Amino acid sequence: MIAIIDYGMGNIHSVNKALELYGVKTIITNKAQDIKASDKAVLPGVGAFDDAMLELDKQNLTPLLKEYKKPLLGICLGMQLFFEESKEGNSKGLGLLNGKVEKFAGKDGFKVPHMGWNQLKIASRDTPLLKGIPDNSYVYFCHSFYPKPKDKITTAATTDYGVNFASLVWQDNIFGVQFHPEKSQKVGLKILENFVKLC
Repeated sequence: MIAIIDYGMGNIHSVNKALELYGVKTIITNKAQDIKASDKAVLPGVGAFDDAMLELDKQNLTPLLKEYKKPLLGICLGMQLFFEESKEGNSKGLGLLNGKVEKFAGKDGFKVPHMGWNQLKIASRDTPLLKGIPDNSYVYFCHSFYPKPKDKITTAATTDYGVNFASLVWQDNIFGVQFHPEKSQKVGLKILENFVKLC
């Protein structure tokens, strides 16, 4: 079973619908016992960093996520929450990954937010989520901030948008995608399928 964590700031229904394509049982929940009982969990996210951390704290989900040892996938803002801090606000992140979240400068014709299709430059072929994904595949983005991991080994794929940023990260049981796989058609669905198939 995959728990899709509903803390009031995620595109949960489209993520759920995409995961259900692979016959996996899902549960949309903010209950600790459901998340603990799950085989994997997904932390979606749309909105502001501080608001998201406030909701996670308010619903007592922060300690649970910090202790979760099974595969955990963060999507968009959900991925950014895995890091230590963000230039978007003053709240500390979950600190599951070393690094911080930066804001696009919006220079040289690169509009903010970064919205639309862009390419994945694969940095690590060992990454389970990238199995069967060709280099330079297009996925769909919508964000004004991007993660900057301290540990280079964490970056599994990058994307160029005036700056070369980490668009897919992986460390131990933690997976994060800055793009929206549920909106990225065949490539995004394959990435979600790879997550479903993780042991």
